[in-house]
Amino acid sequence: MRKHSLLLFSVIFLLFPSTLFGQHTEIDRDLTEIMHRYDAIGLSVVVVKNNEIEFHKNYGYKNLEAKTALGENDLFRIASISKSFTATSFMQLIAHGRCKLDDDFGELIGFPIRNPNFPDKKITLRMVLSHTSSINDKNGYFNLDVINPTKNPNWKDSYNRYEPGAQYQYCNLNFNMAGAVLEKLTNKRIDSYIVNHILKPLNLYGGYCIDSLDQKRFVPLYSFDEKGTPHEESSAYNPRREELSQYILGYTTPLLSPTGGMKISALDLARYMMMHMNYGHSQGKNIISKKYAKMMQTAVNKESGYGLAIMNNSKIVPGITLTGHTGSAYGLYSAMFFNPAKKYGFIVITNGCNIPDNDDFNPLLKDCIEALYNAYIK
Repeated sequence: MRKHSLLLFSVIFLLFPSTLFGQHTEIDRDLTEIMHRYDAIGLSVVVVKNNEIEFHKNYGYKNLEAKTALGENDLFRIASISKSFTATSFMQLIAHGRCKLDDDFGELIGFPIRNPNFPDKKITLRMVLSHTSSINDKNGYFNLDVINPTKNPNWKDSYNRYEPGAQYQYCNLNFNMAGAVLEKLTNKRIDSYIVNHILKPLNLYGGYCIDSLDQKRFVPLYSFDEKGTPHEESSAYNPRREELSQYILGYTTPLLSPTGGMKISALDLARYMMMHMNYGHSQGKNIISKKYAKMMQTAVNKESGYGLAIMNNSKIVPGITLTGHTGSAYGLYSAMFFNPAKKYGFIVITNGCNIPDNDDFNPLLKDCIEALYNAYIK
């Protein structure tokens, strides 16, 4: 049987080499070379073109030790792209009159959120969702006590010295707090809300809670030590069962990490991206209105290009402005970027590569997106 299959494959290749293999063979070569350049463990890519999934493929290993290949149904912890799910949820609540972007965030969360250097300046939900709140991660962001004046005597360290709204500084605490407010407004855990109001309507599989998902589908994540040796980050999928059993709605929300804890496949992330690319509409469903989708994609801080959990970047592909978000955590690097006017976009995720962590755009992600743009869009 195997001989017949190989013979049939050979005949097809001889008859239709350019139609079936030409373009894909070239991008396979390019992406494999990029992976080799950065010692990537595995790589998942998706290209959307003309509002359709044009190309998707997985390269390398899901599990380095077992030498298992990545599959299209495997789930990644996508890190900070998760923030866009939180902001999308708020757009739904704002549309239904549950809150406003210029609401006082301290009133929303239930304890004072005031920069001690500017005590009379209101910090708003808009500022929190756009990283212009003047809040930082100096005290950490894994629980809300760090910024709560009644819980932490050093709460003032969580604020920068500039006026709220004046500057941009990326801050994970912003979105863990936003997730807590989402729970207060909906009286539902954030993982449940997002699954029921974003994922299920789009027929996507994913979520924040480890035990609600098929753990066999999780892609192990790998970081590299100073010698260039990869090590699995076992804490990436910590179920936190004991802590979750004592969950306090609207306060212990960071356990589920609204700032970075979404688990989803590259293909389903591409389908989610298409919703934003079409300004809130996809698969016959309106997740958010066009008005609020455009608001998310419009820079609040023009210098950074950052809107509401969505950024604009013209350096990934020179001369082309792409809209989306990146993620990095536990060795994973992810990118979701699209052009809403021309209806194309890219998902690129690696579960580990040998690149020093810094604030600049990950070179593997950049090189992959540029290669995919040249192969399928340009």
